[in-house]
This record gives sequence, C-alpha cells and structure tokens, in this order.
Amino acid sequence: MSESILRKPKSAFDKLGGNCAAEADSYAAGYKAFLDAGKTERECVSEAARQARENGFTEFQKGSNSNKIYVSRHGKAIMFIRRGKKPLSEGFRMVAAHIDSPRIDLKAYPLYEQDGFAMLKTHYYGGIKKYQWMAVPLELRGAVCLASGKKVDVAPEAGEPVLFISDILPHLGAEQAKKPISEAFPGEGLNVTAGLLPEGDEKEDRVKLAVMTILNKRYGMVEDDFQSAELSLVPAGGANDAGLDRSMMGAYGQDDRACSYAALRALFDAREPEYTGVCILADKEEIGSEGITGMQSAFFDQVLEDLCEAEGCTLRDAYSNSFCFSGDVCNAFDPNFESVSDKRNNARLGYGPGIFKFTGTRGKAGSSDASAETMSRVRRLLDGAGVCWQMGELGKVDQGGGGTVAKYLANRNIEVVDIGMPVLNMHAPMEITSKIDCWQTYKAFLALYGER
Repeated sequence: MSESILRKPKSAFDKLGGNCAAEADSYAAGYKAFLDAGKTERECVSEAARQARENGFTEFQKGSNSNKIYVSRHGKAIMFIRRGKKPLSEGFRMVAAHIDSPRIDLKAYPLYEQDGFAMLKTHYYGGIKKYQWMAVPLELRGAVCLASGKKVDVAPEAGEPVLFISDILPHLGAEQAKKPISEAFPGEGLNVTAGLLPEGDEKEDRVKLAVMTILNKRYGMVEDDFQSAELSLVPAGGANDAGLDRSMMGAYGQDDRACSYAALRALFDAREPEYTGVCILADKEEIGSEGITGMQSAFFDQVLEDLCEAEGCTLRDAYSNSFCFSGDVCNAFDPNFESVSDKRNNARLGYGPGIFKFTGTRGKAGSSDASAETMSRVRRLLDGAGVCWQMGELGKVDQGGGGTVAKYLANRNIEVVDIGMPVLNMHAPMEITSKIDCWQTYKAFLALYGER
C-alpha cells in the first residue's frame, strides 16, 4: 500500500541507472565550453548567436519568413524563435532565462594612484557576499565606446596577468573580525590593485600613467573613455569538473547561464515542434530585470508582435495560449548550512531540476505562484518525457528569499512556472552544479519545446 500512495524520493542516478553519468558528462562538455566563452552578458549573446547560426538561424528582419530567427538588443539580450506547425494564435512554448551574473563593475572614473599603487574604483553588481570576491584572481572584461563612437571589446589574452582586491592579513585583522560582515567589508572598499610600476618623470600619477598607457596601446583608450565603457571584473580561469568523481562542475556565472545554455540547446535540438518555440536570454535579472535589455522591457514583446501581425493574430491572444518555463537556478541543500533550509522541501544536487511553484520572500511576496492546474501540466509533461525532477523552496519561510523573471511573464498573461538546476555557492566566484541536474534540465526544456 505504501508503495502506491507514499512518496519515495530517489536521486536521478538511481532513477536513470545505466549510462546516465556518461550522458550527463557528454552534455556538460558543451556547457563548460559555453561558460568559458561567455563570462559577460555581451559574450553570452555573441556565443549564443554564433551557435544559432551554426544551427541554421538567421538574424531577424521584419517581414522575414525564415523558420529560425534570432534578434538581439544592444548585444546584451537576445531571443531565438523557431516556428512550429501550429499558428501563433495557438501560442508559443517559451523558456526565459537570464545571462547576467553578479560581478564587480568599474565606476565611471575608476583609475587613481595612491601610495605607489594604481587602483580601480568599483561598484558591485547584484547580490554578492563582498568578502568572497577578495583575494581571488580576477580579470577585466567588457566593452568601451571610444570618443569616435567605435566600440572595442575588452577581454584578456592568453597568459594575461590577473587583477585582485586585497584583504587584510589575519595577523592584523583583529578589529575587522569584531565587525558584522556588512561593516567589515564595505562596498566602497572593493578597490582593485592594477599596477605598481611607474612611468615617465612626472611628479605625480606615474603608476596611474603606466596603467593607462597599457590600456591605450591595447584598446586605444584615453581616461575619458571610461565614461562610455562597460567594464567588469569577473573571476579568472575556466569551468572545471568538481568532486573526485567528476559528478559536479565548478564555475563562475552558472546563475543563470546554466539554464540559458540548456534552453538554447533544447531549442536547437527539438524535433519538428508543433508550437513555435521561443528562447529568451535576458539581461539585468540580478538587479530587478529593469532597463532596455531586462525582462520588463518591451523589446521582447515588439519582436513577437511583429511575428503575430504577419500571421494576422494579436500578441495578446498568442500570449494567453502560451506556456513558459522561467528557467532559473535554485538553491541546493547544503549540509554545511542545513539550518537555513527545510530539508523536506529543499532541492538537492543529483535529483534533477527543481520546480518552484513560487519564489519571492517570506509570505511569497514578489512571486507569481503557479496554480495547481499549471503544476499538474508540468508534472504530466516531465513525467511523460522521463525527466527526473523535484520540487523546491528557497530556504525556510522567514529566512530570506529571492525572485526570478516569472512574474514579468505572468504579467503578460503567460502561464509560467520556475524550473532550474540546484546550485551550491550561488552568487560566489565559483558556483557548483551537478552534471546530471544540468542534463535533466535540458531534457525538461526539450520536452516543453516538443509538447504536443
């Protein structure tokens, strides 16, 4: 009797058996390459567009009849559309994820010299624990628009030296240790050490001049060009296997490039979809999905509206018949910090993607809270496709919380639910995922795009 009416949770390894670890490892190889190619949202857009072209997608032009199209906005957000057999009036099958990740941005006037060091002033982006970004290797990436209007991409070359934010040594850290974390590591103190060698015979700013000369020779920059630049410090180094058994991956930016890659690849791999598939890779989720490239932007609606108008239907009707996965990672249960989680309801590594009926904070504030009917549809879809999945909730009720892009899709009258792989060390310079969870998330997105 208990076998039929009681829940018996099993890991994805136990459910799938056989060669599942090898298949997950094969999927992970492409994912790690994507992470290494895209450490900023601009790089992610560039790499995603490159892969799309290899899979027969062309850049969108209004009035185009192409079945596979993509369109980007300022090179920082991008969407892909693959036309299905059914008319758009019957809706889309969508996955919306985000490609921005927490990082350390440079200020508009970052470069200064102090006590013989060239330093860079910063302003962190997204929710970080500041101390985690100190005394770790960092690299400079982004784009600069010069006074002429020319845009220059900034990225490290092979053998490039790393940058760093220093921290006080433990021998002299007694006063720091007495302070709360919020006071011990102030945001204004995250200054990057950029150089030490002086140049020229000026009385002042000789080290600053030396650093600026390097940037000038490589990128054609002068100091005023920082005003029209988007430059960020991200962790140096590439994605790695993690664990002695290589069952996990450690890398920067897995929130939320893990879901972004899974959504993109699933759209490519879906076989003759019935419904038009849409993959949205948005920017600015980590700071509220604001701005012209965030999920609240009308950019995404305008592109889809153009497609609907070409078929003689309204975007409103298409949205009301659409179904969407809000692809975003979730927290993984951590045995080192089990006190913040409800063990019975927290997603775990190795059990497949977590389905979140709601996100938000405390009393579900800021959440779209999917209906029972929506959850039933998801259960039947994923179980029918043989996907291993689990339910999740972001920690204990009053512990904290967080949000995703789901509510902005729900505001468009699109049926939506959150789904994504569990992550350890979320928002840290190295985040951890399970290979099998990433692979099963891809399988979940593939099931949605192939829904009949």
